Amino acid sequence: MVITDVNTSILRSPLHTPFVTALRRTTTSDSLLVTITDDEGRTGYGEAPQIWQVTGASIPGSQACVEELLAPLLIGQDPRAYVDLIHRVRGAVAGNEAAICAVDVALHDLAARVAGIPLVQLLGGSAATTVETDVTLAAGTVDELAAAAKARAAEGFSVLKAKVGTGTAEQDVARVKAIRDAVGPDVTIRLDANQGWTPREAVRAIRGLEDADLRIELVEQPVRRLDIEGLAWVSDRVELPILADEAVFSVHDLVTVIRHRAADMVNVKLAKCGGLLAAGTLLELAKSEGIATMVGCMMESEIGVGAAASLVAAYGTSVVSDLDAPWWFASSAVRGGMALQSNQIHLADLPGSSVDRILE
Repeated sequence: MVITDVNTSILRSPLHTPFVTALRRTTTSDSLLVTITDDEGRTGYGEAPQIWQVTGASIPGSQACVEELLAPLLIGQDPRAYVDLIHRVRGAVAGNEAAICAVDVALHDLAARVAGIPLVQLLGGSAATTVETDVTLAAGTVDELAAAAKARAAEGFSVLKAKVGTGTAEQDVARVKAIRDAVGPDVTIRLDANQGWTPREAVRAIRGLEDADLRIELVEQPVRRLDIEGLAWVSDRVELPILADEAVFSVHDLVTVIRHRAADMVNVKLAKCGGLLAAGTLLELAKSEGIATMVGCMMESEIGVGAAASLVAAYGTSVVSDLDAPWWFASSAVRGGMALQSNQIHLADLPGSSVDRILE
């Protein structure tokens, strides 16, 4: 049993609503699709999302990495030795986390199909399960955010993530107050600044939210990703839990956050850390050090989000996951795989990721 083919192509899905944050605006989900096939015709799927402003990954860059450097390491190898193969892949290149992620997820998917078990079971979880997700409210005006919040709550989402950091502290407080007024007291609201504040702006905005008693669950990545001292400075001066996202790509990054006591929580994303193997290590490290955990996604297809949901089902997290990307799709390029129904991701009791076709 050997790997015979490693192929790449572009995976693109239009969004029904623009996705807007303090860092970017997009109307499509764009990824490099990686397929790894064995000599019995089984195929595992992975993807490398293109997010210039967050990871720096591009489709051409990921494609060159996979085709020129990573694929030759895999051809002729036994897919059941997926852990060893992932270690070889990780040692072959510096950076390129998205490309490594695509190969890592495809290898996990193929290994699970070879074993005849769901991906979640390969990761140590149960065969069939559901995972709850929040839903993001894109950055917008007070009225736009209030309307979107009310609509998402009516659809069954009990956790809303509002994008902030695009205006003044006072404007952010007004936006969040409008969201709370629109959905009432029982819906959880979390905030994501996407590095949009300076440390002083972050403290002023967060204290304003605290004083307004808007019952915010957490604030995600308030300052620039490399400003760990600034992140710690904010954490020391506010009561709301601070979640590190862009600040943590690797184990080294998480250790740095822990040493500086810079955040209370960490958001683990496959495309940031390089796939399921590395993500599991981050979750275990965070848990051992008393850091709360969340698993998030980029604007990925059901392939990437399904892998992340399988990780959550297998490992567990401290708070509700952030895996709502498929909600944004006007149409999907993938058939099969996970299914999003209201706020629940359903993982099929089928081999691997259960993705069975890529649509043209």
